[in-house]
Amino acid sequence: MIELPTAHQRTPSGKLRARGAGIPFDGEPGPWNAITDVAGVAVGYRTLIHGHGPLRPGEGPVRTGVTVILPSGLDRAASAVWAGVSALNGNGEMTGFAWVDEAGRCEGPIALTNTHSVGTVRDALIAWLGRQRSHRHPNDSRFWLPVVAETYDGELNDIDGQHVRPDDVAAALAAASSGPIDEGSVGGGTGMRCYQFKAGTGTASRQVKTAAGSFVVGSLVQANFGRRYMCTLAGVPVGRHLPVTSEPADAHLETGSLIVVLATDAPLLPHQLRRLARRAALGMARSGGVSAHYSGDLFLAFTTANRHALAAAEVRVAIDYLPDQALTPLFEAAIQATDEAIVNSFVGTASMTGRDGVTIPGLPVAEVQDLLRRHGRLNAVDSSHV
Repeated sequence: MIELPTAHQRTPSGKLRARGAGIPFDGEPGPWNAITDVAGVAVGYRTLIHGHGPLRPGEGPVRTGVTVILPSGLDRAASAVWAGVSALNGNGEMTGFAWVDEAGRCEGPIALTNTHSVGTVRDALIAWLGRQRSHRHPNDSRFWLPVVAETYDGELNDIDGQHVRPDDVAAALAAASSGPIDEGSVGGGTGMRCYQFKAGTGTASRQVKTAAGSFVVGSLVQANFGRRYMCTLAGVPVGRHLPVTSEPADAHLETGSLIVVLATDAPLLPHQLRRLARRAALGMARSGGVSAHYSGDLFLAFTTANRHALAAAEVRVAIDYLPDQALTPLFEAAIQATDEAIVNSFVGTASMTGRDGVTIPGLPVAEVQDLLRRHGRLNAVDSSHV
């Protein structure tokens, strides 16, 4: 029987995590098995759930929210970090993508929300960053191109109502913290689904030991993709044994997407971070994702290392970095953490009913455990202390 830390089994609100259900994964997670295992990284949510019944545009029902990731925490929220981006399939939005790709840097908080609230969240971040000017380094950017990414929650949410407001962004920022964080139907992931199960936000991390030092790679995902039959857990095609009983009329369209944010404390250069971000695609594939035609699968990776070099202006600066030959363990960690983060987004996430009575079911955990047990792929977990 495997004894796991409490934070690896359940979220702070008590939601079951994949390891707590006995699903096995490769690699060694950090203390919280979250993106916040990278020192200094903070995450905050604002979750909006209200209203029932038929869709009334502008009124509800509302099943949405916003997630913020602060690479340098609230105290240094306006500071830049080295970053890289990758697009697996481009039917989606990540504002600031071109500048990150061009300059290899990401400035300010990163936010995730629904498709039709990207503009509101971007503008709210600019206004918030403007109010932080007294806390800025003199060489911080004088303009802002915030990173805001999205997935579509219109199956459950009054998405045209644009219910995420500037005050909600400010609330998510104020709530940002390190330590264990919640998953599932929270923040920008509130109205999402994965493999036609209720899903949303998920996170995981890996500790990496190399000849060049020990590092952490963390992943946070907003998962909203996949058909049921694709779902594969621990190598077992569980989705083929869990039929869909009902679905919307347009369910034949694979309209979902995946946003992945990778964080590390390894000293990587922008081209290396771009390569790290690209590996998120392999994490998506492990559970069965194929990045369909209508999918927006966009990935960003950043490092908390060498921030001093981004605060310098017109002077020569020395930095540490890993040689390319040392990257493979970090690539493996990014793949493992992204895979587990995706599964964490839907394991233990409760069913949700939204607009027009549409219901997205939660994963039937007991049935999945039985399938994994029959294939010899279920871990026996000691949960007596949880």
